Amino acid sequence: MTEKGIQPKSESRSQYKKRKKIEERRTARREKIRVRLIPIWLRVVLVLVAIVISVLSGLIVGYGVIGDGNPFDALSKSTWTHIVDLVNKK
Repeated sequence: MTEKGIQPKSESRSQYKKRKKIEERRTARREKIRVRLIPIWLRVVLVLVAIVISVLSGLIVGYGVIGDGNPFDALSKSTWTHIVDLVNKK
């Protein structure tokens, strides 16, 4: 049995280097246990919250700043029923 780092006499130098690299890769894989700082389910929730916030801010800016209306009227139900009535007008 040989210790790590000592080349046996029956093994050539290139074989020893190859074996050494393989052993280093195996130990490196074992050491690379990755702990997620933010779990996947929390990432999904954060992305959904970010989408909702961006849509609401887009509505407020589009209706209030670009459309010259009251920005918070974009969030009222009466505004959206009026818009749906205009779209579905027969």
